[in-house]
Amino acid sequence: MKKVLVTGGTVFVSRYVAEYYVRKHYDVYVLNRNTKPQSEGVRLIEADRHCLGDALKQHHFDVVIDVTAYNETDIHDLLDGLGSFDDYILISSSAVYPEHCAQPFSEDTPIGENRIWGAYGMGKVKAERALQAHVPNAYILRPPYLYGPMNNVYREAFVFDCALQDRKFYLPGNGELGLQFFHVEDLCRFMDCLLEHHPSETVYNVGNSNTVSAKEWVELCYQAAGKRPVFVTVDPAIEQRKFFSFYAYDYCLDVSKMQKLMPATMPLADGLRDAFAWYCTHADLVNKKPYTEYIDAQLADPTDEC
Repeated sequence: MKKVLVTGGTVFVSRYVAEYYVRKHYDVYVLNRNTKPQSEGVRLIEADRHCLGDALKQHHFDVVIDVTAYNETDIHDLLDGLGSFDDYILISSSAVYPEHCAQPFSEDTPIGENRIWGAYGMGKVKAERALQAHVPNAYILRPPYLYGPMNNVYREAFVFDCALQDRKFYLPGNGELGLQFFHVEDLCRFMDCLLEHHPSETVYNVGNSNTVSAKEWVELCYQAAGKRPVFVTVDPAIEQRKFFSFYAYDYCLDVSKMQKLMPATMPLADGLRDAFAWYCTHADLVNKKPYTEYIDAQLADPTDEC
């Protein structure tokens, strides 16, 4: 039985990862402060990653899956607190690529500041560099937008709400904004590939091979809910993050290196049906934003029925 440490373990990606490896009969430890409910089957190490003391020193882990490192301090403090381990996988982000670089971004694209993602992206850059300096053989994964069950970010859930309420959908501009996704189950499957094959390459873009337009994504979300959207076009001059789930920034990752190890990923339509099924019974776990309130107050024609 492999012994795995997952940082976090209570919200979205880290929780899904922990439960995935419980289902695979790993001996799963989660590191968190115990402020949220824990998943069944995990072993809790209750501690702050910045104040670990000897909480981890007595353990040897076959793999450390670090989902909650957002800067170099997060990396340094965890490494200082760890005992021994074989593999280390960092979930980084595609936000490490500067927006002005040529697309699709490859793993060879220089990383640095992205003005859209700001401090979040630079924090991930510094986390990657700190890890590579201390654990050169660690694996670093750079996903685009992650989605699926347990997603507490108000992205697909916002569109599901609009569909369930039979609302018209307010679409930024012509709806051609390019979006790239990766189902959290595929993220776990790719980590399985790394642990099985131990490739010499250590940095991977991960994601679906194809991008979709914002309009296509909304249509698929409505379809998952058994509905069809009626669109209202919103002037591109209006800040779209006030009424839509994504920034006005489209990008594309080259995931050909990932595909050599894992050629197939979950079709987006199937993944959104999976996400919708979860949301129907867990809507209270999503951090909702006031998009519809803004739409109703600032964009909607009061004489136009939803």
